[in-house]
Amino acid sequence: MFRLFIILIIFSSHASAQTAIPFDSPRWTIQAEEAVQETHLGQPALRVKRGAAVLKDANFRNGIIEFDIALSNGRYFPAVNFRMQDELNYEQYYLRPHQSGNPDAMQYTPVWNGLGGWQLYYGAGYNNPVQLPVDRWLHVRLVVKDKQAEVYLDKKDTPVLFIRELKRDVASGMIALVNGAPATTWFSNFSYAPGDDVTLKGRAEPPAPLPAGSITEWQVSNVFTEKSLAGKTWLKPEDAAALSWKTLGADYNGITDLAMLAGVTQDSNTVFVRKVIEADQPGIRKLSFGFSDRAKVYLNNKLLYAGEDVFMSRDYRFLGTVGFWDAVYLDLKKGRNELWIAVSETFGGWGIKARLEE
Repeated sequence: MFRLFIILIIFSSHASAQTAIPFDSPRWTIQAEEAVQETHLGQPALRVKRGAAVLKDANFRNGIIEFDIALSNGRYFPAVNFRMQDELNYEQYYLRPHQSGNPDAMQYTPVWNGLGGWQLYYGAGYNNPVQLPVDRWLHVRLVVKDKQAEVYLDKKDTPVLFIRELKRDVASGMIALVNGAPATTWFSNFSYAPGDDVTLKGRAEPPAPLPAGSITEWQVSNVFTEKSLAGKTWLKPEDAAALSWKTLGADYNGITDLAMLAGVTQDSNTVFVRKVIEADQPGIRKLSFGFSDRAKVYLNNKLLYAGEDVFMSRDYRFLGTVGFWDAVYLDLKKGRNELWIAVSETFGGWGIKARLEE
């Protein structure tokens, strides 16, 4: 009896930490084109179009977030944002109902300066195939622990996604339920339990080593307008005069997420990434690289390459993801060489990866 009593106390204490917040609570800040409280599929719900419900005082760092979501047919991306520092910086897990059953039916991405990075972060640890039902309630449970997280659907014991590395710094922040599209989403039964005592079932395997010659650090310029490089086959001293530089490293996949330093606007959407190459002797070396969304490669001020990998630019299923998809051969002189790559962004991820092959 005494042992059973202890177990019940522990269970009760754990359950009481889960805080349910109905959508009529003043704790929610709701900003949406349409946000209506109603009964949907037998449950009290918040119907949302083009907007979000934000729990500004969540102070959520680690713990559990749970809610029900009812999806409708359409191409859209309902999401839960967590560890939000402000409207432009947070972690995000979202669903793609129109891709139900496909490898990209759901996605994790960090958001820096208003830019998500789904073109940079894809594959194992970022997205998985899953069936997403329409016109019924789907239960979502997100378990967050330091630099990793897991997602469970429909109260099952096996996670549908193990997020091997949350990219942003571990920090407490807001929670938001988001639907930025005109298609309708319903949310219901939201609760959360902050705490550092949660455990994850998944374990991250050590990442594979990067290919030899991978560039793991760049000098990155301030943002400028892509139009300033139109027709420019040679860079001049005045092109560099107004630039300032910061150092930014690559992640374990070799990708450098440029949004970590700045956001973009319609007029200011480009940075240079710069790497100094010291050559013992003159010769040709292959540079394999990938980028999002557009790139121009300059070596010692001369334009060698211009390319575009925008979403759907090659065919209707081309995602614009970043890999070693392209190559250019660098004619290096003996001594110091400067490699400059102008990387321009539209949406979906602003990044670069490259390796200099022997």
